[in-house]
Amino acid sequence: MSIEFLKHVIEQYGYLALFIGTFLEGETILLLAGFAAHSPQFGLDLRFVILAAFAGSLAGDQTAFFIGRHYGRKLVARSEKWRERAERVHRMLSKYHEILILSFRFFYGLRNLTPFVLGTAEISIRKFFLLNALGALIWAVVFALTGYAFGSLLENVLTRVIDNVHNAEMLVLGLAAVVVAGFWLVKRLRRR
Repeated sequence: MSIEFLKHVIEQYGYLALFIGTFLEGETILLLAGFAAHSPQFGLDLRFVILAAFAGSLAGDQTAFFIGRHYGRKLVARSEKWRERAERVHRMLSKYHEILILSFRFFYGLRNLTPFVLGTAEISIRKFFLLNALGALIWAVVFALTGYAFGSLLENVLTRVIDNVHNAEMLVLGLAAVVVAGFWLVKRLRRR
């Protein structure tokens, strides 16, 4: 995917693209949106980036939870691989109950499967919703601010590089002027 394509998608569909991206997966598009919020050319506001990411993540995980609640046991029973993963999530749930619900979206490999598997567990819908909402909010803030900070860092680095290039150009220009003036002075002195 090219930068121009992403720029076009963000310019055309901004917050909607972010909502859909975080509904389905999340980290990469949120980091890019945070980065884009730092650049005025994209026209994204960091507050709305966080809000769209929060809403997309919350909606996606709630949907996966409800699918797991209604169809999860049948789907898990069909696949050995899914059974193993579901057992792993259930073991983690028995040890780290609330912490798992708050933090699963921060761990690669758990992000998509965990809310689905949690739907098969004996967790109240209200409890999952509240912990999931808090986790989604923390996640949206952390990743959006990380992308935004990276944009700020990149801008500072580029500004310094450009300033250094400008300073180097001025130094070279100054040295060239001294050399030219030196040659002119030597030539003038030789004529006398």
